Amino acid sequence: MEYKVSSLAERPDMRERVFAMADSWPEFVLQDPVGWAHFPRIAGELPQYVLFAEDERGEVVANAFSVPFALGADGRGELPARGWDAVLLWAFSDLRRGVRADTVSAISVSVAPHAQGLGLSARMLTAMRDNARALGFGEVVAPVRPNAKHREPRTPMEEYAHRLRPDGLPYDPWMRVHARAGAVVHSVAPASMTVSGSLEEWRRWTGLPFDTAGDVEVPGALVPVRCEPEQGYAVYVEPNVWMRHAL
Repeated sequence: MEYKVSSLAERPDMRERVFAMADSWPEFVLQDPVGWAHFPRIAGELPQYVLFAEDERGEVVANAFSVPFALGADGRGELPARGWDAVLLWAFSDLRRGVRADTVSAISVSVAPHAQGLGLSARMLTAMRDNARALGFGEVVAPVRPNAKHREPRTPMEEYAHRLRPDGLPYDPWMRVHARAGAVVHSVAPASMTVSGSLEEWRRWTGLPFDTAGDVEVPGALVPVRCEPEQGYAVYVEPNVWMRHAL
């Protein structure tokens, strides 16, 4: 099947359909306050960095969001330990203050559940790279969320991120897609995303009881969630892996 990739800058009429596309993100991941506040802004303020793929019937089957930011600005220079959250904050701070961007960061690549396994994630990653190059950038960075890490929530991310297969490619499938596109592992972002909520909210998001103090393994979580029943809340601090794509 042929897929047509476009940007929202080219097709602003597709915005609602891009956001309406079904995805497979765990509910709790969507509760990150930085993402909640800033992710929807990308489509409105940076539409040239929102890509989507349509199938032959015109159905949106994948999307890719990225943002430009100034990695070389004063006080930066290094990819942040707060990963995904930090780069979103940097991007919109730079946009507001008129700071010239020098780097593009991937924010998300999503594929509709019924279209997964068809190579669309790699297609959208390539499209994101091509888009950044066309916009004049020389590098794309990505706070990668390894998509098989949830099977090993107690394995340290530093260990997992550097695990290789016999062929020298990363053990993790999503990291492997990035590596095949030319990316290299740079560092671990230990606090890339933080989600906190009441125990009742966590029960609603996960269907788990959240009634025992300590680390709770949650389906889809890359590390355990810290539960504090006496305080009435639980906190999830997700590590990601910074990967860098030279263009």
